[in-house]
Amino acid sequence: MIRNGAHVSRRSAIKASLGMAVASLGPGAIPRALGFESANARPRIAVIGCGIRWDKRVFVADGRYGVGKQFPRFGDIVSVCDVDANRLARAKDIVKGWLGKVPGGTGDYRKIIDDPKIDVVHISTPDHWHAKVAIEAMLAGKDVYCEKPMTLTIEEGRLICDVCKKTGAVFQVGTQQRSGPQFIKAIAMIRDGRIGKVQRVQCGIGGAPTSPEIPVAKPPPYFDWDRWLGPSPRAEFHFKTGAPNIIKSWSRTHYEFRWWYDYSGGKLTDWGAHHVDIATWGMGKTATGPVAIDPVMVEHPVEFRDGYPTVNNRYNTATRFNIKAVYDDGVELTIRHDTDNGILFEGSKGRIFVNRGKLVGKSVEELASNPLPDGALEKVYKNRELTDHVANFFEAVAARKEPISDVFSHHRALTTCHLAGIAARVGRMIQWDPKNERVVGDELAQSLVAREKRQRFEIEM
Repeated sequence: MIRNGAHVSRRSAIKASLGMAVASLGPGAIPRALGFESANARPRIAVIGCGIRWDKRVFVADGRYGVGKQFPRFGDIVSVCDVDANRLARAKDIVKGWLGKVPGGTGDYRKIIDDPKIDVVHISTPDHWHAKVAIEAMLAGKDVYCEKPMTLTIEEGRLICDVCKKTGAVFQVGTQQRSGPQFIKAIAMIRDGRIGKVQRVQCGIGGAPTSPEIPVAKPPPYFDWDRWLGPSPRAEFHFKTGAPNIIKSWSRTHYEFRWWYDYSGGKLTDWGAHHVDIATWGMGKTATGPVAIDPVMVEHPVEFRDGYPTVNNRYNTATRFNIKAVYDDGVELTIRHDTDNGILFEGSKGRIFVNRGKLVGKSVEELASNPLPDGALEKVYKNRELTDHVANFFEAVAARKEPISDVFSHHRALTTCHLAGIAARVGRMIQWDPKNERVVGDELAQSLVAREKRQRFEIEM
């Protein structure tokens, strides 16, 4: 049930610092804070999960990577949360540098959920914690910015969509490509018919790493391993130094969690969450899904039996793959490890390729003499002025409107990524009913659509 203690707006109508007039609260069961303008009207933000995606300086001095530093433009970070006490302390120092004031700090996210003074929750935890924190935050009357991928399972995505609709929360998924100019232009070109009818789309997302055998180790005293595991199955802590990655170690946790199916979907939901989202957007399939998913070629670093890895001391997500999803109109989407990173759209009249560095194709070159109609980009961007992803979120918070990367379209795109992972794990083609969101005729594959939460870490509704 919705908590009765949800906070109310500090001011029922304000003019935001973004220059947007806010007349009233939007739809939804829970009233929410709206302000940016003055010190007592700026949204109060809490960060749950203070790792590299939030700010790289929790590991090294270079902080160029991380979205966290963008949030103080629009609100005050008043609390940070992490189960790693070292990261928590570093995060408090980072926020002090940004805002001149030390935020509160906790290792228990529930203290943030239960705080009625917090308006916005920024979720940067590993994937297996996203749904629980996001759902409980929305039910507590908070708006949410959640790093991608939004969920660990398809069932979690359906539940988030239901709760978001019920509460009226503003929820932005951190798929920042949705606010990237070249991606917006690519979608606008497709909608303007520049490549004709889309027939095939290819997403190049790169392969995933392997690991040696990682021995069982004792968790460091500053790290709450049981709470980090949270909803996932109980497991031993594994750790080995010498890895060629930013943290110089192999483990089941920080940074490397994404290569274990217990906590992530591997590369298929890591980069897949970005590129399959753009592909689904361009295909016009944001309200549906594929009907068949074929694991044409998949390699895992360990042996699988009945959809589960047979060893627990090495990375286990797919390293190499060519997986094809087919929609009911015959349009094909492939997800591959062995092509240029980016999205290739093939239509009846041509093709375009887009990634974070470029947008190319004959129809792109023709824009010089035949530009897109006025307002075409803004129309793609939900009839709003183009801006960066965090600004779009806070504009949506102020106006009580849907942000550019909404939970409903992301759930559909991410479902395709999850289905690719399920097909990879069971090792066969699966049929999907996108209307009822069920695997057809394959009990094992259907069983992977959801996962039971560990006792004490169930989602609190």
